Amino acid sequence: MTQTATILRTGRKFDQVLRGAREVFMADGFEGASVDDIARAAGVSKATLYSYFPDKRLLFTEVAQTECRLMSERIIAMIDETKPAREVLTIAATQLTAFLVSEFAQQVFRICVAERDRFPDLGKAFYEAGPQNGQKKMVEYLLKAVDKGELIIEDVNIAAEQFSELCKVRLWSRAAFGIQSNFTQSEIDEVALQAVDMFMARYGA
Repeated sequence: MTQTATILRTGRKFDQVLRGAREVFMADGFEGASVDDIARAAGVSKATLYSYFPDKRLLFTEVAQTECRLMSERIIAMIDETKPAREVLTIAATQLTAFLVSEFAQQVFRICVAERDRFPDLGKAFYEAGPQNGQKKMVEYLLKAVDKGELIIEDVNIAAEQFSELCKVRLWSRAAFGIQSNFTQSEIDEVALQAVDMFMARYGA
């Protein structure tokens, strides 16, 4: 049975379950998150929780995919493609950098790495919803910018990945290794602006 066929994404309680699961996963990780705790945090019965998610892996995957989708939609809503490429990329870089070092993204990353051997589908689902989906959206924008003559790019797929990697400079590794957990807006802005400067220096028309 596929994940899509298994999950019934309707009703007020579905949203409650997602919020409760997010809270527990962020606090206790995947292995430490119990169904009892998730049901309690969501304010639903275990029977209700199981009616939506018969498998904890499906629930974690749904939480991660939902958060990534919301992040993607938020960035898209902020972008005006009629604006110059530098302005559009700066908005995208600022939002992406902030997300990459957020508590949620870092915790999900740690969970996926920790559970990689036992549950490789967790990492695959997060990769598809996060990095892969983000790259797809960036490729779509870069193609439009190339058509308008704002950017000169031979391989937009590589360029899209390079853009996301530039947004990880300095801060992401500090977050991943536990060196730093809180980041100021000025730190995020600096990395984002440097990322755009480097990207435009390479691909700007």
